[in-house]
Amino acid sequence: MRIGINIIGFVPQHWCYHDQLANRSPDDIAAIYAPFGKDASCTRLETIEWLQVGHNLTVSSKSCDRWIYKYDYGFRSMNAELNWVCEDAYKARIGQSMFFLGSLLGTFSFGMLGDHIGRVRVVILANQCGFVGDFLTTYATNLVQFSAFRCISGLAATANYYLMFILVLEYLAPKLRNLAISGTIGLCCCLGALVAPWLSVLAGNWRIYLTFSALLQLIVALFYFVVQESAQWLITRNNVEGAIARLKHIAHFNGCKVLPSDFEAFRQYCANKRKQDKQQQKATLLDLLRTPHLRQTALIMVVTFMLTSLSFNTISRNVEGLGLSPFVIFSLFALVVLPSGFLQGLLQTRLGRKATCFLALFATSLMSCALGMSLVYEGEQLNATLLLAFALPTRLGISMCYTTTSQYSSELLPTCVRSRGIATAHLAAAAASFASPYLIHLGTKFAAGPPLILTAVLLIAAFCTLFLPETNNRQLPITLEDGEAFGRGESLLSFDCCRATNDDDDDDDDVLKQPAEELKLNALNAGVRSSVEAETDTEAEVDVIETSRNS
Repeated sequence: MRIGINIIGFVPQHWCYHDQLANRSPDDIAAIYAPFGKDASCTRLETIEWLQVGHNLTVSSKSCDRWIYKYDYGFRSMNAELNWVCEDAYKARIGQSMFFLGSLLGTFSFGMLGDHIGRVRVVILANQCGFVGDFLTTYATNLVQFSAFRCISGLAATANYYLMFILVLEYLAPKLRNLAISGTIGLCCCLGALVAPWLSVLAGNWRIYLTFSALLQLIVALFYFVVQESAQWLITRNNVEGAIARLKHIAHFNGCKVLPSDFEAFRQYCANKRKQDKQQQKATLLDLLRTPHLRQTALIMVVTFMLTSLSFNTISRNVEGLGLSPFVIFSLFALVVLPSGFLQGLLQTRLGRKATCFLALFATSLMSCALGMSLVYEGEQLNATLLLAFALPTRLGISMCYTTTSQYSSELLPTCVRSRGIATAHLAAAAASFASPYLIHLGTKFAAGPPLILTAVLLIAAFCTLFLPETNNRQLPITLEDGEAFGRGESLLSFDCCRATNDDDDDDDDVLKQPAEELKLNALNAGVRSSVEAETDTEAEVDVIETSRNS
């Protein structure tokens, strides 16, 4: 859905219509309008007098009401069909802003539903909203209709990512979360972004492409029969048997044999933990705000995620003005998403969350600054190779920044308020991203504006991460008391890669990454197994005694 709004809004090269230019080639028209520079697209000509060498042009005082378009690969975008260019270019930006408004509302509403009716059901429901919004958008003919339909479509945008991320996080083993999550997200985003622009070229028209994109979201309804509901969520609803049924299904699918004693230990653990859970469920975000250290950590985390999200949505969508077709730029941007995911996973394993997040934000800000300065000095003579040399690393870096801060944020908050805290962070990020379309629109007036502004934004975000505690190889907080004590006393430069380690520490890394609940469950499993072994040994001794007596 995020990709679709980019593609349908591509603005092809255009000039004001004139009868004498109707049968001219795009290259001839571009040569005629060349003296007007950046204003060529919106300059209306009164008369065109052809000379033996060159031509004599008279500029009209009237505004353009009709344009000649040079369609990239024959694709007719929404902006071209509705003539939302020049003085009406703001209309597309308003529609995109309403998309982020819908994202803000959807994050809140679907986040609340996710805790009440389950992750899988809400993911399906969110995609149905996305289908309705995208399908209705294909019939939009004015700004009011377009804005309303994009708002409906935006309801599903962040909720999709957020809920699927939580669903995977709640099933994946702790030692696999670094590389598996970042690598999988990078692979899926890369394939989707790589295929989408060329599907639109194949469709030829934005309405046909968006209809096809909307229909694909209906397939997500099949998730109900394929994807297992979160076992952790079922436990919070006191449905332990439902959680065990899901775990047995997953174990059977993966070819793993789980002993009955493990499931019995799991039942006992859930029963013992129920009283503690009732106390934790009473904790609210207001209670979090009463804890000085945890409050500071949460607020810094929210600000960092807001700034990162604004930068991500601006950089990933800004594919025009780089001297090449936006379809080519979009595909090149997609190619760097995959290596960014695996690079992030490797760096998080070696350096930790905090160092990886800081380095990604700081390096991306430098590349954004370099891109902005190149746009300033290049002027009208755009060197596409030079611009791509800065734009592609910037895109790689911002992808790392977004996924790193997403995972980092989910680990900083205690379990008892984690879901609501992450939802709040995404709400703030959606509100900040509301400004993204207008930053991109600024680029049509001053091309270097967006990257230079984002340089400052990313530097502030990088500085904020220094105040956050490290979570890699740490036992994550469960209660508010744990969160208040978590990271207390760490300095700004307390990075996991600089921590003094020995061989014994290295052997225990995977254990340290596990939340306390898993450590307790493992201990409980060990206790049950010990009791079973003890009973077996006792029975064996009795058999030996009986045999000796009989003989």
